[in-house]
Amino acid sequence: MSNPLLRLLFPLLLLLLPPPLRDTYFSASHRPKDAGCSGELHPVVLVPGQSCNDLEARLTEAYKPSAPRCGAMKGNEWFGLWKNVSDLAAHDYVDCFVEQMRLVYDPAINDYRNLPGVETRVLNFGSARGFRDKDPLYPKRCVDSIREALEIVGYRDGDTLFGAPYDWRYAPPVPGQQSQVYSCYFKQFKSLVEAASKKHHKKVIIFGHSYGGMVVVLEFVRNAPLAWRNKYINHLILVAPVLSAGFLQQARTIASGPADFGYVGATQSSIRTMWRSFETGTVDLPSPKVFGHKPLVITKQRNYSAYDMEDFLVAIGFSDGVQPFRRRMVPKMRYFKAPMVPITCINGVGIRTAEQLVYWESDYYDSSQN
Repeated sequence: MSNPLLRLLFPLLLLLLPPPLRDTYFSASHRPKDAGCSGELHPVVLVPGQSCNDLEARLTEAYKPSAPRCGAMKGNEWFGLWKNVSDLAAHDYVDCFVEQMRLVYDPAINDYRNLPGVETRVLNFGSARGFRDKDPLYPKRCVDSIREALEIVGYRDGDTLFGAPYDWRYAPPVPGQQSQVYSCYFKQFKSLVEAASKKHHKKVIIFGHSYGGMVVVLEFVRNAPLAWRNKYINHLILVAPVLSAGFLQQARTIASGPADFGYVGATQSSIRTMWRSFETGTVDLPSPKVFGHKPLVITKQRNYSAYDMEDFLVAIGFSDGVQPFRRRMVPKMRYFKAPMVPITCINGVGIRTAEQLVYWESDYYDSSQN
């Protein structure tokens, strides 16, 4: 392992220690002696988790609001959509937010797009300071600690340290699938990596947290030509790239709605409709290759294994999700190509995860049953 990589992993691993120990071992007297020598540092690109990315929207004349107040911004400039979401309730904009965040699946091209008349864009691509968590209770959950630790050892935003936020409503494609959104994103990401590498004459380290590592980083690398990977990528570092509550969390969320969006000010049931429209809503449902025929969802009428996810979607009242799941998600479940670059994966241990979900009365909208 090269010295620059050791210097990178040093602060990353220290972040796993309890704060008192971390502060002791990462005091000024314990920092690497060559901290600040940017010429010896491999450029780093940070890819955050889902909730960290800022989205702006613009409403065109094609937008048909469900309520007059939802069209108040029609014809105006860009405004924050997934940005200051804790203020939505105060402005009576929760229902409008849910509507304007929705995606539409187009079976003719087997791809997702925004609601007609809604244009969106991701802010601050390229900056490691360009994303933040939307939950005011967790202001530093978006790799802030990682960024701060890297800055201590000499990394600088826009020079050796970069960020690659993305539109988390979409799921990156596997080779052979179309994705207009990720086609553009992958081009941006590729250009960012190449520019950083050429500027410093070093390969790039890509750091992905949570969804950013599990899907965005991994799929970007696996979609890139092997010769390009060998030329530009020094290392992948994935931190918590799998669902912390287990893969049944996604089945529970698609059935009952996300339980961790309380700060938006919307009910779980209203968020459920929005969530089901996202491509990411079904991206991590249990794979038959891993879970086999074991019953995962238990009801009085029948049980559902990983082989029965299409029937499960119908049972929860989401039959519209069957076709996109079959055409876009099932191929992902069958795609096991390795990234073929050096990789470090850091996961938590001792975390309790669900083995089965029980909806005995088939009340899928009641998340308290399991």
